[in-house]
Amino acid sequence: MKPAALWPDHLLPAHHVPPPWPGRNVRLDGTVTYVRDTPATAAGAEPALYVHGLGGSSQNWTDLAGLLADRLDGQAIDLPGFGRSEPGRRYTVPAFAHRVVRWIEHSDRGPVHLFGNSLGGAVTVRVAALRPDLVRTLTLISPALPFLDFRRSLQGRMLPLLAIPRGERLAAWRLAQLAPEVMAQQVMEACIADLTRISEQRRLEAVEEIRVRYEAAHYAAAYVRTFRGLVSSFLRSYLPGSGSLWRLASVVRVPTLVVGGRQDRLVDVRVAPQAARVIPDSRLLLLDGVGHVAQLEVPRTVARAVLALLAEASDAGSPPGGGHAAATRTERPDGQASELIAETGESGRRRDMAG
Repeated sequence: MKPAALWPDHLLPAHHVPPPWPGRNVRLDGTVTYVRDTPATAAGAEPALYVHGLGGSSQNWTDLAGLLADRLDGQAIDLPGFGRSEPGRRYTVPAFAHRVVRWIEHSDRGPVHLFGNSLGGAVTVRVAALRPDLVRTLTLISPALPFLDFRRSLQGRMLPLLAIPRGERLAAWRLAQLAPEVMAQQVMEACIADLTRISEQRRLEAVEEIRVRYEAAHYAAAYVRTFRGLVSSFLRSYLPGSGSLWRLASVVRVPTLVVGGRQDRLVDVRVAPQAARVIPDSRLLLLDGVGHVAQLEVPRTVARAVLALLAEASDAGSPPGGGHAAATRTERPDGQASELIAETGESGRRRDMAG
């Protein structure tokens, strides 16, 4: 493990808030997978695939994919049961990983630069470990890798729901009690440390995403069953056997970037550093003042770390005008390095765009 480097900010596109990238339905193995395409803006771009977290969708990657479009030809999929994809038969980490593998095979774009946030982080770790032939690099943002102290997560409040027979019905009833605007605000407050970084356009899109969930009769069941599958994978990871996500992480060999937010309220903040220690060829970026979805909250900082990873992985050398910027870090009492640029570099820019 080593600290992540940062690509020079002035080499990124000028800041703007792009609309959601175009989406389409693709029938894969008998069900529809919804995919958004972020076309490359430069020749020679390499394929990338973005995988969202629990309750998220392909729309979560709009800003980051746009910033990387001159280097990566991006696609972001909705996992079965989420976003605009049709429901699946099973909602487990292995089942979602199988869908990601099948998508890469179906699209014939592999190997890809693979990105995963939260649940998508657990899914993409499994893909990179078991199908290294399909992965060029791996970027994990607040990966939902196993931890057992659920007091460190707002999701811990959902654990009793898993013990209730037909808990999906209770979840669906709860969803029906809240207006989409209220639910969207609650979701953003749980995932984002500084809401002033989120533009009005992104807020409106979040409300629309909630409306889509309300219209999908399968959504509550998909959410609860996925959460149950994720918790089960956590428990299995501390038992003997080959299915442990931590054991799988230890065999990932592709160059990997791990990003964590110190104000993450959904995944134990100790998970990202642990993931970076376990994955052999890893770089760690810890962000002060950032929550669970750094690609939404501080996309430029994440993009800079990704571009530095890509340059290192391809041995492309230094960018014009100088080498990679070193990550600004501070040492905490626990010995973990903390990245400070996001707090001072993006918050003002995002605030100017809000509203």
